[in-house]
Amino acid sequence: MIDLLDPTNVITRMFNAKKYEEMYNYCKNLLEKTPDDMVALQNISLSLIYLKKYEEAIEYCDKVLQIKNLDTYALKNKIYALENLNQYEKVLELCKQILSTNPKDIWTLNSMGLSLNELNQHQKALECYETSLLVDPNDVTALMNKAISLSHLGKYQDAIEFYDKAQVVDPTLKEIPRAKSRLFEKLGMEDDAFLAAQGVLNKDMAKIKNDAKENDSTVFHQFCEDEFNEYNSK
Repeated sequence: MIDLLDPTNVITRMFNAKKYEEMYNYCKNLLEKTPDDMVALQNISLSLIYLKKYEEAIEYCDKVLQIKNLDTYALKNKIYALENLNQYEKVLELCKQILSTNPKDIWTLNSMGLSLNELNQHQKALECYETSLLVDPNDVTALMNKAISLSHLGKYQDAIEFYDKAQVVDPTLKEIPRAKSRLFEKLGMEDDAFLAAQGVLNKDMAKIKNDAKENDSTVFHQFCEDEFNEYNSK
């Protein structure tokens, strides 16, 4: 039987209901009774992050880390808060701490890569994303951010390939078609830029372009005709 008054269950209900202010006050009350209550310390920092009070969130993360210096949950909350304060050098230090005990932590590898990107260290960022993808080849965050790093390095064709892989994994990501289209434009590939903007995957572009050539048509008209025919076939 679930104890509805158990602090963990109470906090979970508040979090799921997005009642972050209530969650903060509840944890605050717990800490007045027991200052080293780990559940309260962890979750008060989480509530403060959602309340966008990042400096205060860090203070509570540090209290957890004084009790348990390699607490992954507290380290990750602190990383998230520091990212929002644009303190990327400090983020890197914390990421290294987590990776010293778990070198395959994808969340941390991606966070480290993001901070390296922000510090214009794109080649080092690529190494983080490549390690993430060795652990999980379909990690969308790593695929997307690897594409971004490659773009910064001027490797547009390679960047397009990784955006495309991310699009295959998660077709709902609306930013990918725009990003791919902009890179095709930089390469002077206007037809591909148009098709990318419509959400067409790389593997399907060649057929549309070939059909347009055979039909003595533009890629734009061929795409519209294909869409029309597909709509009528439903």
